[in-house]
Amino acid sequence: MEDVLEVYHRPYDAARPQVCLDETSKQLLEHTRVPLPARPGAVARVDDEYKRCGTANIFAAVEPLTGWCLMQATEHRTNIDMAHFLRRLSDEAFPNVTAIVLVMDNLSTHTLSCLYEAFPPAEARRLTERFEVHYTPKHYTPKHGSWLNVAEILLSSLARQCLDQRIGSLARLRAILSAWRDARNTGRVKWRFTTADARIKLHRLYPSLP
Repeated sequence: MEDVLEVYHRPYDAARPQVCLDETSKQLLEHTRVPLPARPGAVARVDDEYKRCGTANIFAAVEPLTGWCLMQATEHRTNIDMAHFLRRLSDEAFPNVTAIVLVMDNLSTHTLSCLYEAFPPAEARRLTERFEVHYTPKHYTPKHGSWLNVAEILLSSLARQCLDQRIGSLARLRAILSAWRDARNTGRVKWRFTTADARIKLHRLYPSLP
């Protein structure tokens, strides 16, 4: 926890951008009957019955100090998918930086070793050297500690604002993600909670020393 808090309080450095990464799933559901729009004297109506169309995965990366974000919907959530998202983050989003300071939780797919499953060793090593990883391990963070990862906060906003609807295809999901990202405000985060604050407010998490 303290490691992540100290990362968030680093000053902005264009050569070493701070990026938070997380992912979520979205069940794809399709209407079996065309919804009826609202009209004078009647509310909109949607049939309860729906068709299951599988599940999609959504990767999200956000730079808290600038508000920039990158989202990608994939059919699966495998090590290979994670590796390709990391390469996109490295080579498309931040191709000219010295290193990407990456904050993410310790999900099984959230490890740089996934790069060796997707790419030849030389390419995997090149990409590995592009990242400085800081984990938010669930064993050491506070209970309900999702606030430690700004990307998880981003995904929570996404879910409330545009994923609470039936989306029947991956193509439609990608279009919605693109529209939501383009319509965002700056999304900058001014992190106020410090390590000193944590030692006071979350003192119960620390060992009791004699």
